[in-house]
Amino acid sequence: MNGLLNRSAGKKQQLEMIYLDSKGVMSQRIIRVLNVSENDLLAYCYTRRKGRTFKKENILSVGPVWKKMGA
Repeated sequence: MNGLLNRSAGKKQQLEMIYLDSKGVMSQRIIRVLNVSENDLLAYCYTRRKGRTFKKENILSVGPVWKKMGA
């Protein structure tokens, strides 16, 4: 996961993330990683439309955003 987050920050690539907040609520977000530290990551969250700090331990899943092709 750390490799993906660091590569994403360097390439300014959008990621899709499933996150569990401190209250136990799951959310699905589209983010762009700005900075990665040992325990946290700073990212622009397109869902909230602002910068957010996320705890790595609360990330359930993260991966590249796949663009859907129309028929």
